[in-house]
Amino acid sequence: MQRILLILVFAFSTSWCQYLPPVFPDSDRAQRVMATQGFVENLLREFMKQRNAPGLVYGVMLDGQLLYSGGFGVINLERGYKADPTSLFRIASMSKSITAVAILQLRDAGKLSLDDPASKYIPEMKNLRLLTSDSPVITIRHLLTHGSGFPEDNAWGDRQLDATDAELRKLMADGPSFSTPVGTEFEYSNVGFALLGQIVQVVSGMSFEEYTTRNIFEPLGMKNTVWEYSKAPGEKLALGYGWMEGKHEVIPLLHHGSYGAMGGLITSIEDFAKYVAMHLGAWPARDGAETYPLRRSSLREMHHPWRFDRVNARFRYPNGRECAMASAYAYGLRWTQDCDGVVSVGHSGGLPGFGSNWTMLPQYGLAIMSFDNRTYGGTATVNAAILDSILSVTGLQRMTLPPSEILKTRAQELVPFLQNWEKAETSGLFGENFFLDMPAALRQREAREVFEKAGPIRAVREIVPENQLRGTFVLEGTSADVSVYFTLTPEPTSLFQVVRIRTVGK
Repeated sequence: MQRILLILVFAFSTSWCQYLPPVFPDSDRAQRVMATQGFVENLLREFMKQRNAPGLVYGVMLDGQLLYSGGFGVINLERGYKADPTSLFRIASMSKSITAVAILQLRDAGKLSLDDPASKYIPEMKNLRLLTSDSPVITIRHLLTHGSGFPEDNAWGDRQLDATDAELRKLMADGPSFSTPVGTEFEYSNVGFALLGQIVQVVSGMSFEEYTTRNIFEPLGMKNTVWEYSKAPGEKLALGYGWMEGKHEVIPLLHHGSYGAMGGLITSIEDFAKYVAMHLGAWPARDGAETYPLRRSSLREMHHPWRFDRVNARFRYPNGRECAMASAYAYGLRWTQDCDGVVSVGHSGGLPGFGSNWTMLPQYGLAIMSFDNRTYGGTATVNAAILDSILSVTGLQRMTLPPSEILKTRAQELVPFLQNWEKAETSGLFGENFFLDMPAALRQREAREVFEKAGPIRAVREIVPENQLRGTFVLEGTSADVSVYFTLTPEPTSLFQVVRIRTVGK
């Protein structure tokens, strides 16, 4: 057995050191996702019909590319303008992540700290009467994560888009109401993101509209994205509609104002795809030049679940599959993780006249966007159904990290010891804890039992990294396979701190 393992190690070392799995191992992934367009369109058409939406547009992205897109219905019932991926929709609260990007750009430039009191930039907030005397001051981070203590304000906030800066600041000066102590709970606040827009203006010395256009939209090539609806071409601008008493009723658009930072952006599928591509491009973490308007590390920071929202132990996907779901708020984005470990990041939008959602699965490089022009159209549910279906029918694989050199080297060095641990204690490859945690005699006994069940070893598979210092590989046996898991120490020269072996059935 020892000789067989040594022979395998030689083969292992000569070929495996050159093994560098691609980020996405399924090379025909784009073609498989492209093949889903038909059923995706059927789902969206049915959704549009059920919701009585005059028009709907959508796009599906993979690995930073807009794979396919389309539109149904009209954006203007009176003039009959057709909905398509160049049509401009107001995307409501999907706008919040734009505001978060602006804040993080300014943070990265050293012009503010997320832990600065908001009152440093908005003096009208200095004398707020908070809900409790022991509440901390409201920081920029509180505003980004809906932890300010301001009450949920969707119905009211949706009608404030065109409020002036002076009106927003007067609300602060007069003393707004609070529903929770600062920093204790998630409470969705449009006021909070309107205040972030004010901070962008104060720190940058530009209007919010000018700053985001110059520093986000123009670098990304989003040439048709605007905040003020009067700047959009009439034949491209989607009008918003409500469905009341069996008919559509046009809802007048509000001009851009101080609350635009929370929900006023007007964009198209083609333009917004460039923004989504930036977010997808932040994954995985890697070496290389920065090419986006915001650092990749800051984008990943945006995607992190900073403020817990809830756990739904009985969550069901639209197809009826039950899978527990945890949710949290990131920076201007929502985050969820289901029972299978699938992470989604994105945001919905809803205003009188409009509904929207974009969701990405960063582990898979997959994303969807859909906008409609019906009050609170609510495309989040259908988008979730589409992404879940795409994963199911395509068998899309998660991105994999290439193993680090130390991980590959240590795996190669470990194989000769696995049968009987002979000379392992003097090899210098094992951390000081290793044989204290489990003496060599016990490891030898375990190894005999495992390899007797496995039978002769025929091959060694490539390591599958869990991260850059931890991974698993498999020894293929004639009767059973042997799974080998190990993790390395944090020392400058990483050594084995844990090794676990077990048989796995054929």
